[in-house]
Amino acid sequence: MKQQEGTYRANGKLLISGEYFVLDGALALALPTRLGQTLSCQPGTGSGIEWESYDANGHLWFRGTFSLPGWTLLEGSDVEVGRNLEKIGQAVHRLRPEGWTAQPALKIVTQLEFPRHWGLGSSSTLVTLLAALTATDPYALLAGSFGGSGYDLACAGAAGPILFQRDAGVPHFVHIPFHPAFSNQLFFVYLGKKQDSRAGISRYRELMGNDNSLLAHISRLSWEIAAAKDFRQFCTLLHTHESCVSEVLQLPRAGELYFPDFPGAIKSLGAWGGDFVLAASSLPAPATIDYFREKGFDVCLQYNDLILNHF
Repeated sequence: MKQQEGTYRANGKLLISGEYFVLDGALALALPTRLGQTLSCQPGTGSGIEWESYDANGHLWFRGTFSLPGWTLLEGSDVEVGRNLEKIGQAVHRLRPEGWTAQPALKIVTQLEFPRHWGLGSSSTLVTLLAALTATDPYALLAGSFGGSGYDLACAGAAGPILFQRDAGVPHFVHIPFHPAFSNQLFFVYLGKKQDSRAGISRYRELMGNDNSLLAHISRLSWEIAAAKDFRQFCTLLHTHESCVSEVLQLPRAGELYFPDFPGAIKSLGAWGGDFVLAASSLPAPATIDYFREKGFDVCLQYNDLILNHF
């Protein structure tokens, strides 16, 4: 393990199209964020792993100790968090059982760059970071711990927007030149209404059935959203995608619930009704931010301030 010691960083993520359907092979447009998470690893004292996690404000929010080489939780300031870390660590141990035997003690420190509750990928960045630390396949580590499509892992190391798809369960992605000329009209609004992703997936599984034509439709929408050059066309595509997911899940659209008078398009992101929505606004930026503030939503981030794009 000595050669892996050091500091690692992973990007956060936002899924613009293909939510839920990406699990079954639909094409998805995903964006890495400028905000992410870092992990540093150094030799520890004594035996086992000493773990500390800090939030975006530098406050310690979890401390725990784990045995080596098996990653059994010995003590934790939050048992649920500790058990989740134990789950990932034990998945690492199954994949790389020889990886920890020569290391008597480690000190691991993680640092979030965004608020924990924002849902930009605190778990996916952690999986990516531990995979880098242990020279483990991140997708295998995800499958052995939390599960999911893996688009968030692709974003974790991406230099800019990607198109992501699972083919026969194998994740693939390509970087794309997604540079909307109207990016100054795009905003991410935090709803602050955390949803249970597993419950959302279960609902999708129950109601979706086996409709390959719908998967193809979502894939076409992902292509068209990624290629949209015109603001009005982009808004129409967002509305079409939102209506499609609403029909499948039998749930109202976020725009209907919270922003029925918004001059533009509103699209849910990720687990429906939860963390962020994408707002394509016909208003100038100051007026857009004021609109959401008056509705009680104070976190309204401009696209160019949040999204990573090095192309």
